[in-house]
Amino acid sequence: MGENTSGIAPLFQVRAEISVSAEPADVYSVVSDLARSGEWSPECLGGEWVVGAPAEVGSVFRGENLRSEEVVSWAPVVRGKWHTHSEVVAAEPGRTFRWAMHDGAGSKQDSVWAFDIEAAEPGRSLLVHHFRMGTATEGIRGITAEMDRDEKRKFFADWAEKLEQDLAETLGRIKLVIEKN
Repeated sequence: MGENTSGIAPLFQVRAEISVSAEPADVYSVVSDLARSGEWSPECLGGEWVVGAPAEVGSVFRGENLRSEEVVSWAPVVRGKWHTHSEVVAAEPGRTFRWAMHDGAGSKQDSVWAFDIEAAEPGRSLLVHHFRMGTATEGIRGITAEMDRDEKRKFFADWAEKLEQDLAETLGRIKLVIEKN
């Protein structure tokens, strides 16, 4: 794990939710298919399962990502294409799907993305997308290494806003993918 470079804990904890016209099992089958994430993610273009069976606890996904120059443009974050590895840490069909980001050595970090699904009225589901980073990841430590206290505060505020926008945009896109079928 890493130290908390902002003085707040957790570093990030954001969530968004949306109502979807589909049963929980159908929603789960879409959101647990990370290879399709390019259809809805603002950054992830998709990827492939490199260890284990798709969407099973312990399986590892290699994601391909793309970030533009405009995203928190003042901060020294990765731009252009880059790859990540993440490990499925919870997979309960129709209920929850979660994955933790790996560091460069392949260890799970305290950085978890998740979808939770609740049955709503017949034929509908509540889809909740959330992200939590308890302690600084390898990437966050690198980004903030040269920042003073005020720059770190600004970075964490700006990045939290970016994450909130990404979650909401992702859910809107997932809703369109599911409801057009």
